[in-house]
Amino acid sequence: MAQTELDTLGESCAHICVDMQRMFAEPTDWHAPWMSKVLPAVEELVDAHAKATIFTRFIPAERPEAAHGAWRDYYQRWASMTRERLPPQMLELMPSLARYLPQATVIDKAIYSPWFNTDLHRRLRQAGAETLVVTGGETEVCVLATVMGAIDRGYHVVLPTDAICSSADETHDAMLRVYESRFGVQLTACIMQDVLDAWRP
Repeated sequence: MAQTELDTLGESCAHICVDMQRMFAEPTDWHAPWMSKVLPAVEELVDAHAKATIFTRFIPAERPEAAHGAWRDYYQRWASMTRERLPPQMLELMPSLARYLPQATVIDKAIYSPWFNTDLHRRLRQAGAETLVVTGGETEVCVLATVMGAIDRGYHVVLPTDAICSSADETHDAMLRVYESRFGVQLTACIMQDVLDAWRP
């Protein structure tokens, strides 16, 4: 990839790390096996830019009855992942990422997108962010919601494809093709080394 595609990285760049939590990394009904594989790439970026990193955490409903609309049906299907049944430590970031707090910060969300009912956009605007590097999981669910919300709000998205993951290889691969073919002006797909080379402390 040409270096000029990442010229926007610098003080106007921020890192959104999506839902790198124990409940996805460890054996649960939502286990994403590839999360541990992409973790070293994510760690390397956070280590270089902890202050520019915002972690999101997906916080499930307390119980199915506490959710509304189709989310109620969702948590009836995934009752084992509600907060009344899930050990609370499973909501935490993976330990190797949690050690970067409080230099990095955390935003909790109850839905796939981090842009609703949070102060994420305000934080990024206050920090002068114009470009967002997005990592984490899952590629075609919460990462997708994060990317689309960022594009809608005018951010350029940098997506290191070796630092995002899914629990489903087929839809992960399909989503990568969508990112690269349909959002080429507003999104730069690359590998983590490209990001590290272009965004120096």
